[in-house]
Amino acid sequence: MAQGALFDEPAQQGIVALGPEARVLRGFALPWVDRLLAALAEVERAAPPRHMLTPGGLAMSVANTNCGALGWVSDRRGYRYSATDPQSGQPWPAMPAAFAELALAAAAAAGFADYAPDACLINHYRPGTRLSLHQDKDERDHRAPIVSVSLGMPAVFLFGGLARADKALRVPLQHGDVVVWGGVDRLRFHGVLPLKELPHPLLGAERINLTLRQAG
Repeated sequence: MAQGALFDEPAQQGIVALGPEARVLRGFALPWVDRLLAALAEVERAAPPRHMLTPGGLAMSVANTNCGALGWVSDRRGYRYSATDPQSGQPWPAMPAAFAELALAAAAAAGFADYAPDACLINHYRPGTRLSLHQDKDERDHRAPIVSVSLGMPAVFLFGGLARADKALRVPLQHGDVVVWGGVDRLRFHGVLPLKELPHPLLGAERINLTLRQAG
């Protein structure tokens, strides 16, 4: 398959390789969905999603919040992790048990043992919103995997190379899919194409992405 083409997985295969240490786990999160959404509502009552500012002073199109010991934040001072919510001055809500259980199970299924996520970035996408190609490199350990959970509307995940100019695979993601990448694939550029308005029966015209990381 040529890079940049729409990702075409083998039929009826639940775990799909994107790279040596990158996997798509089709429908893996579905048994956790009810617990995830109930826990998410509690987290967001304490730390509502907001449109953070980029270092250049622009508001992000994707609304986000965090839970766990550390939270990823962005403002005019740059990108970083913080133990407190800058909006409230309080610690981020604790990571729910369902989030941690799913992250550990997904990491293990993708070949990563001894994973210890301490941060979860929660992104809310609406139709038309996107996420440009970037690397997750604000974490201390650049081999520990990222565990990315898709809920709600479908999306096309871009999974590129170690340079921004490398062509990216286009990977369709559905409600309940989980992407795990670490090790030699950990610093690959990735993003999300603009979302089409394809409302989900449970979450409507929204995609929620839980991105669990070992940040500290």
